[in-house]
Amino acid sequence: MLHLRLITPADRTADVVRLIEHTVGTTHLVVMEGAARNPRGDVVMCDVAREAGDELLTGLQDLGIEDNGSIAVENIDLSLSRRGTKAEEEAPGEAADAVLWDHLTDATHEESTLSFTYLAFITLATMIAACGVVLDNAILIVGAMAVGPEFGPLAGISTSIVRRRPRLAARSLIALLVGFAVAMVVTVGFSLFMDAVGLFTEAQLEGERPQTSFVYAPDWFSFVVAVLAGAAGTLSLTSAKSGALVGVAISVTTVPAAANAAVAFAYGDPAQTWGSTEQLLLNLLGIILASTLTLLAQKWFWSKTRQNLKPRAGRRA
Repeated sequence: MLHLRLITPADRTADVVRLIEHTVGTTHLVVMEGAARNPRGDVVMCDVAREAGDELLTGLQDLGIEDNGSIAVENIDLSLSRRGTKAEEEAPGEAADAVLWDHLTDATHEESTLSFTYLAFITLATMIAACGVVLDNAILIVGAMAVGPEFGPLAGISTSIVRRRPRLAARSLIALLVGFAVAMVVTVGFSLFMDAVGLFTEAQLEGERPQTSFVYAPDWFSFVVAVLAGAAGTLSLTSAKSGALVGVAISVTTVPAAANAAVAFAYGDPAQTWGSTEQLLLNLLGIILASTLTLLAQKWFWSKTRQNLKPRAGRRA
């Protein structure tokens, strides 16, 4: 269940209440006239089944509430109410399958912002991965994958394609490209420093690396894994099962490939540099493609689900 807290202009409160009452899956409606001070207006609160949330939010936006008032949405961790249970049963579909498109857009917008923290995470992840590829240490590679924040901009690009948000696309693309560029440049310097102090050697990079040689040897298997991971990550974001993102992060070789390309460049190895770059681009393409197709499939599914959201005239929340 979701809890909505609205500040509505007094002249639109009746329309808002009517919309809530006629939306399948809503209950616990509360109206406090004149309670809001900034902005001035009425406070309207209700609970809605997650699978009906996007329909209600769209209706509220059509009424202009976000322009002249406020729409706040919270997840309800526990709700002990027969009315709440009945509202969830009435709403078509399953809560785990529901997509809140505005929430997804907002989340990917935040995760794809080029900030100091984002640059720090992707740079540190690439440096950790550099240690992993030189030492042929799979544990360090997995750790670097988990630290890398690159899935946020990738999801932002897919979301912007589906929702036709060019600003989000530009923001996400800039974060992705600048983030990897900065991380790789810093990692080149880090590799030269580690070589100078005797912790990295060219012999380690060029020697047998059975644990990590895959990061500079792209193939169709890498692309297939990236596609599967992109679909899984998108489902994780849209269903609020964020724990699955950790598994997604450690299943694709974006950060390790960038790290290997940087180390190979530092030692003047064009074959590994290009091979790692191909691996990186292949994984990025696979994730974006799968994520976009997954969102399009979900959008189509919920467009069909909305057809079942019939108004309930005279229903009391």
